[in-house]
Amino acid sequence: MAAMAPGPICVVTGASSGIGEATARRLAREPGAQLVLVARREERLAELARTLGCPTTWVAVDLTDDDGPQRVLEHVEAHHGSLDLLVNNAGSAWRATFAQGGWENVRRTMELNFDSVVRLSEALLPLLRSSAPSAVVNVASTAGRVARGGTGAYSASKSALIGWSDALYAEERPGGVHVGLVLPGFIATEGFPQRELVDRWATRWLVSTPERAAEAILDAGLGRRPERYVPRPYFVAGALRILLPRLVRRAIGGGGAAVLTTRTGADAAEAGAEVGARATEPS
Repeated sequence: MAAMAPGPICVVTGASSGIGEATARRLAREPGAQLVLVARREERLAELARTLGCPTTWVAVDLTDDDGPQRVLEHVEAHHGSLDLLVNNAGSAWRATFAQGGWENVRRTMELNFDSVVRLSEALLPLLRSSAPSAVVNVASTAGRVARGGTGAYSASKSALIGWSDALYAEERPGGVHVGLVLPGFIATEGFPQRELVDRWATRWLVSTPERAAEAILDAGLGRRPERYVPRPYFVAGALRILLPRLVRRAIGGGGAAVLTTRTGADAAEAGAEVGARATEPS
């Protein structure tokens, strides 16, 4: 009897919650899968690994650190020596207009959402090439195609990721490394609670789940699809931006569009830190 083919070896970043956690749980159901979970919160990663039911290790690291990508590479080489799927999912957002947040908000958003993705992909690309056929899935956003007021830094980071992913796809395809894109719309997670939308009956239908995003990631990675929107109808937003740019700009510039600029988990954490700092100031 022929030996069974080994299952995929997968690295998932941002795996401690939200889309990353849902993706890890979905990949764990693939026959023979072996997972490497990457995020900053080690206790979350350890707890998730215990529940997955497949061989799982983790790297607790901040991917914006200088040695972050190298630490992930060394871990994968030590435990596996090959790599079939890299899911670049880690990311965040801090809502601010450019006048409010300035270059610093753009810098920190690009550092996490774009720079760290490029750096990790660079570190792991030799393994992906030697393991081909293999795949990279970059989790971008519908906001990378259609921006709104107060989300400029986030949209810029995701737009950069989309453009770079298209180029990387063309460059690596001949060697068997597929590069897929997933563009979520409003997904309710710890980092992006979407409370402003979920709490209103008129807008809660816009919000999808991390599990649906995870299925799209599998399609773009193991299924080698070039691109997936989540939910699928969100592709209309990107198409309209190209076909009817004036109409889209009028829509996103109107007062009604403000409700779509939702508060993020990073916003809440930053606000909490500021309150705590004021509370400890001497009176």
